[in-house]
Amino acid sequence: MDFEVSEFEAELAGGIRRLCEGRFPLDTIRSRESTDHAIDRDGWRELGDAGVFHLCLAEEAGGVGLGLAEAALVFEELGRALIPGPLVASHLAAGLIDGADDGSVVVGLVERPAPGAVGTGVLPVVVEHLADLDVLLVLSDQGIERLDPATLDATPLPRPMDPLTPVWALSTLPVGEPVADAEIAAWWRRDGAVLTAALQVGMAQLACDLAVEYAKGRVQFGRPIGGFQAVKHICSDMAVRAEVARIAVQAAAVTVDQPDVGDAVLAAAGAKLLADEAAVTNGRSSIQVHGGMGFTWEVPVHLAYKRARVLATTFGTADALAEELADSLAGA
Repeated sequence: MDFEVSEFEAELAGGIRRLCEGRFPLDTIRSRESTDHAIDRDGWRELGDAGVFHLCLAEEAGGVGLGLAEAALVFEELGRALIPGPLVASHLAAGLIDGADDGSVVVGLVERPAPGAVGTGVLPVVVEHLADLDVLLVLSDQGIERLDPATLDATPLPRPMDPLTPVWALSTLPVGEPVADAEIAAWWRRDGAVLTAALQVGMAQLACDLAVEYAKGRVQFGRPIGGFQAVKHICSDMAVRAEVARIAVQAAAVTVDQPDVGDAVLAAAGAKLLADEAAVTNGRSSIQVHGGMGFTWEVPVHLAYKRARVLATTFGTADALAEELADSLAGA
C-alpha cells in the first residue's frame, strides 16, 4: 500500500483545481444562489468531459480506469470550489445510467427510509436538486431503484440550509424500477461515504484558507489579527483538523482500492466521521475569525459551513457512524 501522492495524482488534482478556478469562480457559482436550478448544465458537461464522473469506470466501459484514491483527490478539489449538485451520485451512477459518465445526464440519489423512520408518514423524504435531475435513484438495503423525477409529487421547501442546494419534499416515495442489487448498494454506500468525505475535506481546507487570509489582512490595535495568539490557535487547529481528515480520507480510499489490507467499510466510516467534524467545525471557527462576518451574505465562509452541514447528513450521520465504529471495537 502506497500512501504517497504520486506526480500523476498531483497533476490530476491540480488540473481539476485550475478547471474549477477558471470555469467555476465563486461569483459564477453564487449567481445561482436561492434558485431552483443551482446546476449549470454546460458546466456539468465540462466536468464530465474532464473525467470527473467516470474516473473509476473501467476503460473497456469508456471510463478512465483509475481508483478511488485518485477520485478522492479530485472530489477534494470540487469541495474546495463549492461546486453544487449531486456530484457523488452522478459519479457512482457512471456505467449504470447512460449519460451519467459524460455529464449529459444529472443523477440524484436518495435513501429509502426504513419502516417506521422518516418518510413513512411522519415526515417527508427530502430530495436535493430535483428540478435539475434527469434520473433519481433510490438506495436501500435491497438494492437500487430508478425513478423519473418528472413523475414525482414534490413540494419545494423555502430557505434551505445551503442556498446552493435547493430541496423538495416528497410525501411518498414510490417503488421504482430495480437497476442494481444489494451488493452494489452496499459498495455505493461505502464509496459514497469516502467521496462525500473528500468533498468535506475540501471545504474544511477552504474554511481554513479564508480564515488565514482574513486574519493576515484585518488590522486591529495597529497589527494584523493573525498575530494575536488566540487567532493563531484557532487557525492552527483548523489546519490540523483538515489535515487529519485528509489523511483519513486518503487512507480509506486506498483501502477500498486494496481491500486485502484492511476493512474498507470501517475505514470509510471513520473517514466520513472525521471529515464531517472537520468541515463543520472549521466552518464555525472561520466565522469566528471573521468576527461574525460569516453571518452576512457577502462573505463566502458561510457557504462552506452550510454545505458541510448538509453533507454531514448523507452517507452516514455522526451518530450512525460512531455507533458503527463502536460496534466494530466491541466485537474485536
